[in-house]
Amino acid sequence: MLPPLGAPMFLVSVITMSEAEKKCKQHIVDYLKYGFIPSPSNNALPMCIICQKVFSNEAMKPSRLQEHLTKIHPDKKNKDLHYFQGLKEKFVKQPKLETIFSTASKQGNDGLRASYNIALLIAKSGKPHTIGEELIIPAIKEVLQTVLHKSPTDIVKKIPLSNDTVQRIDEMAENIENSLCNYLKTSQFSMQLDESTLPGNEALLLAYVRFIRDQQICQELLFAQTLETDTKGASLFCVMKDFFEEKEIPLNNILSVATDGAPAMVGCYNGFMAHLKEEVPNILAIHCVIHRQHLVVKNLSERLHSSLHLVIRAVNKIRGKSLQDRIFGQLCMENDEDYNRLLLHAEVCWLSKGASLSCFSTLFNSVLEFLEDKDATLRADLIKSKPDIAYLTDLFNKLSEMNLQLQGDDLNLIKTKNVISALVGKLQIHKRNLGRGEFIHFPNLSTVEKNDEDLLEYCQHLETLELDFKKRFQDILKMDVPDWLLDPFSCEISEASPNLEEELIELRTNEELKFKFKSGYQQFWLQKQIPELYPGLWTIVQKLLIAFPSSYLVERGFSAVTTLITKKRNRLQIANCGDLRMLLTNMEPNIDKLLESHQAHPSH
Repeated sequence: MLPPLGAPMFLVSVITMSEAEKKCKQHIVDYLKYGFIPSPSNNALPMCIICQKVFSNEAMKPSRLQEHLTKIHPDKKNKDLHYFQGLKEKFVKQPKLETIFSTASKQGNDGLRASYNIALLIAKSGKPHTIGEELIIPAIKEVLQTVLHKSPTDIVKKIPLSNDTVQRIDEMAENIENSLCNYLKTSQFSMQLDESTLPGNEALLLAYVRFIRDQQICQELLFAQTLETDTKGASLFCVMKDFFEEKEIPLNNILSVATDGAPAMVGCYNGFMAHLKEEVPNILAIHCVIHRQHLVVKNLSERLHSSLHLVIRAVNKIRGKSLQDRIFGQLCMENDEDYNRLLLHAEVCWLSKGASLSCFSTLFNSVLEFLEDKDATLRADLIKSKPDIAYLTDLFNKLSEMNLQLQGDDLNLIKTKNVISALVGKLQIHKRNLGRGEFIHFPNLSTVEKNDEDLLEYCQHLETLELDFKKRFQDILKMDVPDWLLDPFSCEISEASPNLEEELIELRTNEELKFKFKSGYQQFWLQKQIPELYPGLWTIVQKLLIAFPSSYLVERGFSAVTTLITKKRNRLQIANCGDLRMLLTNMEPNIDKLLESHQAHPSH
């Protein structure tokens, strides 16, 4: 329906939407020749494209528009439609004030976001904060100038990367810590913790947690706390308890704790675990399996210990002086050896004995040649102990393989029991085979001359190792792993305890959950529905899956601490800054949330 004669053409309240669109289109074609276009703020009002004055709706008459053009812009009254179309195109293309502010704000936010992302990369690399100004900014400038042929000044100013500004690493670390602690308030988890003394004599307590999130097992650094005075069990517990109270994490959420077995940790009366069990009586205490293995390996007979000491003496004699080491390296090159230097042995490094012995055995002939005119007595003792050295090399290689199996992020108590049980069984086989004169598992020993007395010594040592492993790992070897946990759909129902039989029957008939079992027992039990539907089964499964068998992550954390605290950063307060957490974390900071609390400031 058309509007009455003389009515304003842009009164859309009395015309349909299609008619309004037609009128607007007609307006653009008919009235642009008078220099008018729809106002950007309100398309129903006309605006002069020359002076950008907006008129009322009643002015939408050709006579009124032509009158404005003739009186106000007399020099433009004879211009054709093509001229006004050009003015319109220029007007549309020119930036508006709000667009300018919006673009500038977005560029500032983009620069701040880039600053956070680069600070995150710096933290992940463990580099000093000054690398932002000293290397990254110059690198960005070089790329912009050389590759993109653009002036870097404006772009670089939008990316704050000064040494002080990179302190936003602490903000990201705090964001991750708050997110982690908020999750732990309502979730059960296992812990591993240990203390160590830093190069500056500061005592540091590190703690890791393992928990289930989004049907995955996650591991995160919980805290790094400085111990002000002593490192006794009571002090360790007080530091941990204060942290939990500050973050409002219930102690009852802790399912298990793995420690290194030191008296300060596991002492019956004053140890850390004794104090923790007063608060959480049913907590599972685990002595780190890697430390236990290390204690077993140290159990050598007097003869084998003497032979190992000869190897250490020879290595120290050659590596102890730089000139001797260079001469030995030259000799190895002349003899076309696979290596040109020996490896030092470190008592605290789990794999150092095996690696040092393996390298020494490979270079044994070159070592004898080197010592010929430097220490004849040591050389003669090494020749006499050659069978012992070969046996120890083979044995420690096997123990190193086991050690590697006990490391890693995905190790649980079930896998740990498998590794320990397998080694105990292998020791029995090795003892039997050596007694028969079969050396298939001892390649180095098979190539040297030995007698029955030597074999008897080695068999006795293997028997001692077996007994010691069984004693120290008694809790692991006797740990009950139900058959229904590994395969709930094939085991006998009668094998489950009476109070779990009903839940197990319900589980076996749940076809929706059964499909996930193809991915393995761990992924099956981590399904979100399991704790809700089968709480009795989940109580048993939970500890076996998320308990830490070792303190491997904490030891790795201390290695990261030594990486961060270099000679140039020896004043770094590792417990008070976020560098350590950002280096070790698997979580991502919420940068969007951090951006909301900041205004963009250019680099200074």
